[in-house]
Amino acid sequence: MAALSTPASTGGSDEGLVDHAIFDQLLEMDDDGDREFSRSIVWNFFEQAETTFTQIETALEKKELAELSSLGHFLKGSSAALGLTRVKESCEKIQHFGARKRADGSGQIDDEEALSKIATTLAKCKEDYREAEIYLKDFYGGEDGAVKEDD
Repeated sequence: MAALSTPASTGGSDEGLVDHAIFDQLLEMDDDGDREFSRSIVWNFFEQAETTFTQIETALEKKELAELSSLGHFLKGSSAALGLTRVKESCEKIQHFGARKRADGSGQIDDEEALSKIATTLAKCKEDYREAEIYLKDFYGGEDGAVKEDD
C-alpha cells in the first residue's frame, strides 16, 4: 500500500495555518494506512466550527459578551487540538474581548469596543478557518474526505 502524505509533505504552504507537530499527533492515532479516525475528527470540527460561528454571530447581535467569551473559548480548544494556529489565536482574542479585556487578556475595554473588536476578529477567524478547511480537505482528498494516497 502506498504511503499517505501528511500536510507537511503535500508541498503546499500553510503559512502558520497548521502546527504540524500537533496535527501529526492526531495522525499518529490513525490505523496504519487508514486516515479514517483523524478524518472524522477533522470533519466533526468543520461542523462544530460552522455551528459555533452562527452562535457567535447571534451572540454578537444580542451583545452577549459573556456568551461570546464562552464560545471563543470553546472553539479555541477545538482548533488548538487540531493545531489550527491562526483560528485558535483569533478564538482566544474573541474569548478575551468577550471578557472585556485586550487581545492579550490584559486590562479592560468597554462593551462597545469589545463588540467592535469581536466583529473584526470574527471576520478574520472565519477567513483563517476557510483557509484551514481548504487545506485539510485537500489533504484528505477533497470535499468528501476520501483519503489521498501518494504513489
